[in-house]
Amino acid sequence: MLIAWTIGDINGTGPEIILKSFREFAGCPARPVVIGSRDALCHYRDRYNLDIDVQTVSSPEEARRLDASVLPVISTGEPPLPPSPGMISESAGEIAMTSVRTAVELCMSGHVHAMVTAPIHKEAVSRAGYAHSGHTGYLAELCDTPSPTMLFHDPLSGLNVALATIHVPLRSVPGLVTSMDLERFIRDLRRSLQTDFGITDPSIALLGLNPHASDGGVMGDEEQNLLEPLVESLSGEFTIDGPFAADGFFGAKRYTGYDVTVAMYHDQGLLPFKVLAFDTGINVTLGLPIVRTSPDHGTGFDIAGTGAASPRSFTEAARLAATIARNRQQTNQQINRSTNQHPL
Repeated sequence: MLIAWTIGDINGTGPEIILKSFREFAGCPARPVVIGSRDALCHYRDRYNLDIDVQTVSSPEEARRLDASVLPVISTGEPPLPPSPGMISESAGEIAMTSVRTAVELCMSGHVHAMVTAPIHKEAVSRAGYAHSGHTGYLAELCDTPSPTMLFHDPLSGLNVALATIHVPLRSVPGLVTSMDLERFIRDLRRSLQTDFGITDPSIALLGLNPHASDGGVMGDEEQNLLEPLVESLSGEFTIDGPFAADGFFGAKRYTGYDVTVAMYHDQGLLPFKVLAFDTGINVTLGLPIVRTSPDHGTGFDIAGTGAASPRSFTEAARLAATIARNRQQTNQQINRSTNQHPL
């Protein structure tokens, strides 16, 4: 199995965590191929005195033929100057996004089985001429998938948090929640948990939109008009409870009783998640025709170039990508066997 690791922003910690993660993966069945800049990887390898052989390849097939101790790189462009840790750069933004596009193309064509993305910097990406605020929107465009789901997973505790809305202003959240097809969102999420995570019958907790889940309508009516009826209509088919007041829900650790918690907006779900799983959290994009994971942290400009970056979240993201890819393969094999046994 071959997995594409995109380099992220070369002025951030992406190259460093990739190099450190590779040491954990040398000899593993799920082999990485980095998409990005060989020069940047070699710059940081030499900076930190890491004994890693980095070689340029032209294709995934060539990467497979290399010894497992070699880190292969498909170059999508080299920076005009050596990396400048902590600096915002147009060229760094271009290399980051070109790497993502190339990895998606390799996944869609079946040449690699999954992709893991190192962090990008939104301002650098903007300077390079991209309108996307992050990976998710760009991946949705490249894969022609209008509404992918952001799921955050902690492999240590098993905590899963899914976001109903993603990178939008807080003032836009109520309108988006009331206008979206929330029932379809939940059904798609449940199906992804079954296929990608191998959870046979996922249990779902739904958070309220308003403080204290509106306290019976005192602080808003979205719970009474939308969320409560939705839970009631779906609870006959599978386990779904709520809407819960977010603060008490996490404070009392009620999330431990569910396979996934659905948050209505970004900070409602990500603030408690990062408190609980900052070093090990993984971002998974569900609903795409490809497998994509990433570490749940940013570019780390404040520590870039110091050698202090932890590879743990990226390493866990790479392991999860391999697991999801295998789960999808097994599901497809079961479907094919069923189809062959019961042809139309």
